[in-house]
Amino acid sequence: MLRPLPLLLAVTLAAGCAATGDAGGGEKGTSGTGPITFATGRDTTAYLQPLLDRWNQAHPAEKVTLLELPEAADEQRAQMAANLQAQSSRYDVLGLDVFWTAEFAENGWIIPLERGLFPLDRFLPPVVETAIYKDKLWAVPYTSNAGLLYYRKDLVKKPPRTWAELRDQARQITKKHNIGGYAGQFLAYEGLTVNFSEAVQSAGGEIVNRDGTEVTLDPAKGATAIEFLLQGLREGWIPRESLSYKEEESRLAFQEGRLAFARNWPHAYGPAKAKLGKKLGVTRLPGLNGPGSSTLGGANLAVSAFSKHQQTAQEFIRYFTSLENERRVLTEGSFPPVWAELYDDPELIKRFPYLPVLKESILAARPRPVSANYTQLSLVIASSVAEALSNPSPGAAEDVAASMKSELEEIIRTQ
Repeated sequence: MLRPLPLLLAVTLAAGCAATGDAGGGEKGTSGTGPITFATGRDTTAYLQPLLDRWNQAHPAEKVTLLELPEAADEQRAQMAANLQAQSSRYDVLGLDVFWTAEFAENGWIIPLERGLFPLDRFLPPVVETAIYKDKLWAVPYTSNAGLLYYRKDLVKKPPRTWAELRDQARQITKKHNIGGYAGQFLAYEGLTVNFSEAVQSAGGEIVNRDGTEVTLDPAKGATAIEFLLQGLREGWIPRESLSYKEEESRLAFQEGRLAFARNWPHAYGPAKAKLGKKLGVTRLPGLNGPGSSTLGGANLAVSAFSKHQQTAQEFIRYFTSLENERRVLTEGSFPPVWAELYDDPELIKRFPYLPVLKESILAARPRPVSANYTQLSLVIASSVAEALSNPSPGAAEDVAASMKSELEEIIRTQ
């Protein structure tokens, strides 16, 4: 979803250092009505505009314009940060990756919202937590996400539950069918941070505690996570070209028949199903000793602190996260909704058979650290793991894990 980290380092670090907001202050009121702009990542499924058209038809004096930012999450954040640091009113509603909420709130870039205006009690509980920072609601959950393991049913008799099972099956398929065994998102960007975090969690560890105040990475578990990927590269069941994969590259490689297994988000299901039909299987991510733990992903909607039409922006968020539209988010965009009841709807399960597995994955997923310095933490993780994967050598996993922990502790100490 984006360019390698080194090109973004200066921009993202500068943006991350501007903590000028008052996240602990009193709630600000929303005011102002009129046309608004919705800034979010590129819509690769073309489902957004019809939802916007429905709003615009009913609100001719408060029309919303879609402003599509780059597909890559890191690039989206960099553009938003530059705009908000300049206190520009160009953006009204912001589509935030869930782990940006704390940073944007701490910097004073978004406004707190009144919890009673939104049906949060009907949302999946872990998803609601991603929108809360310092006991205030700073955004409204719009989509959720958890990583899934896609696999070829025609090549796999029983989906793997452990890394060892995945390795054995991937090696056999690679040798027999001359295709790649497994891949995730291994380019040096946020996607690699996610893949590594999932591997650490699936080995029984964690990187940083829940409130982002302490580095809790066990170097041994970090090394185990890195070694899982290194072993696949050395043995050939993880193809070397996957080191350049983002979400779209890994999705295409799988649905075009170049991979037997692929880690990806639920949005990849629709295109893969259309291409593979009954050959497509979906299950939870495997772990060291059993089912693994995904990183909790998704998007939250927030109101810019510099918007001139904050009242309209808030009303638009209420509309956009309604039960009716959340159903469309799933049926038309193939994105996981945040309303819990949709995961138990028999009609939806018939159309999207992965929903029960996805609900399990979301409820078992772990959020990324709630930290205003998350971007810097992610940069260190992704660049460290990328270096290890690109230059494997004896003891590389152990050295990288130990060095990573030291760098992360330095960031935490200075926040």
